Amino acid sequence: MATLRRIFVYPIKSLDPQPVDAATIVENGGFDGDREFALFDADGRYVNGKRNRDVHRLRSSVDRDEETVRLEPHGGDVRTFALDSDELTDWISSYFGEPVTLERERAGGFPDDTDASGPTVISTATIRALASWYPDIGAESMRRRLRPNLEVDGVPAFWEDRLFSSRGETVEFAVGDGDDSVVFEGVNPCQRCVVPSRDPHTGEEYDGFRERFVEKRRETMPEWSGGDWFDHHFRVMVNTRVDEADWGETLSVGDEVEIRGTKPV
Repeated sequence: MATLRRIFVYPIKSLDPQPVDAATIVENGGFDGDREFALFDADGRYVNGKRNRDVHRLRSSVDRDEETVRLEPHGGDVRTFALDSDELTDWISSYFGEPVTLERERAGGFPDDTDASGPTVISTATIRALASWYPDIGAESMRRRLRPNLEVDGVPAFWEDRLFSSRGETVEFAVGDGDDSVVFEGVNPCQRCVVPSRDPHTGEEYDGFRERFVEKRRETMPEWSGGDWFDHHFRVMVNTRVDEADWGETLSVGDEVEIRGTKPV
């Protein structure tokens, strides 16, 4: 039986995950507290792992009740700041070596994919399979490299490829029980960037990561996968949408996941 094994939110976009036992769907179909904050440079661009390796070297934890953030640079001291403080702005600007601000968007946060802005989905077996392709990358490191919201257990590797179809269709699936379930549309396999190739703690590049990934993904593509989304094979995990009718509903670890079928976009 496919069930939710883990739920993650990422309070600050590009920084550390926080595991939760339950998460509520909010406006835009994302999770409450997921990517609610983001770092921006003076030109209004995201400060993220794609553009700045120092992001990987910064540990973070947000306490929304206390309105504080705990930050720990690699090899440095732990500091705790009020989320709206000038002291925080000064510290992060000093850390990144340029003017940086922490912005907040309470209504749906700052999603990675604004068209498919729901939680991302991957299976535990997929994470383990991907880690096995690299002799010195474990499952936890791979999990942090891929940054999923929902992790599904009780299914084979690359099961989540069943949650998308062709570019002209989406796949409807439900999480939860009966009338209380949340209905998702699986849209597409996530196109990966440079971030998974870097150590999530140090930012160090894994030589040949992308090439190895593409080779093994092509070799191990299950019969239920493929399709016209795979213009290249550096794709894994599924982007989703959640209809407005289910905003406000809650998912919990242990919920069953049921695939219902395809429908036209």
